[in-house]
Amino acid sequence: MDETRLSIARAAARAGGAAADERFRRSVDVETKAHKNDLVSEADRAAQEHVVERLRESSDAPVVGEEDEERTAIPEAGPAWVVDPIDGTANYLRGLRVWTTTVAAVEDGDPVAGATVMPALDDEYVAGPDETRLNGDSATVSVRDDVETFAVAVLGWGPQGQRAAYSALSSTVVERCGDMRRFGSMQSALAFVASGGLEAAVTTRQPNPWDSVAGVHLIRQAGGTVTDLEGNRWRHDSTGLVASNGRAHEAVLDVAQDAAAAGERE
Repeated sequence: MDETRLSIARAAARAGGAAADERFRRSVDVETKAHKNDLVSEADRAAQEHVVERLRESSDAPVVGEEDEERTAIPEAGPAWVVDPIDGTANYLRGLRVWTTTVAAVEDGDPVAGATVMPALDDEYVAGPDETRLNGDSATVSVRDDVETFAVAVLGWGPQGQRAAYSALSSTVVERCGDMRRFGSMQSALAFVASGGLEAAVTTRQPNPWDSVAGVHLIRQAGGTVTDLEGNRWRHDSTGLVASNGRAHEAVLDVAQDAAAAGERE
């Protein structure tokens, strides 16, 4: 069953990714949403239409997503799809190649399959019940075990004047870890942890499900660990997301917890 859902998710992500790629580095209409740097384009909507159309050909499960009139919360029971037609819209609109089309299948709130396609980089990450694959080959997390050598992605953002948590996290990662990365696409960063390019990815805030669920499944199936800020198994409604290769997860968790405390003081 989960392999079937993986096939559906991959086909839908490919369809949406192709629609977005057709418009990449071309002039598209752009609107703002919650604030001036929260953008949505006609490419997002076109990709969403293709993803949902492909899902509807095979399933009547509800769709959770950021765009149009989809649900914004994952149901606690039963199956659902979680869709982000373009994760990294700001990158996409600037002509940068780090963006994804991502589709996850969930059952009773937990991810069971996920597909993250990166058309501009010609990469495809998928995870079903057994393993994570990158372009058809088995992918695993990094084997580094010293947090002082870890490359860590700082996740999340926000409108101007509301970035204290992000600033505190960035500073703490810079001080305590080997290196820091910011990609402007949460699903890309999580995929990079799953394939060993990064050792960890962290936010102290609650991410949206479309930005996170598929990537969390990729990491887990690749041998990594994902928890909330308390160290409990991460769920779509958790506060914070601490993802690592599992080799020094407690050290990464300490970084996240200290950053969260510092952010609250600012």
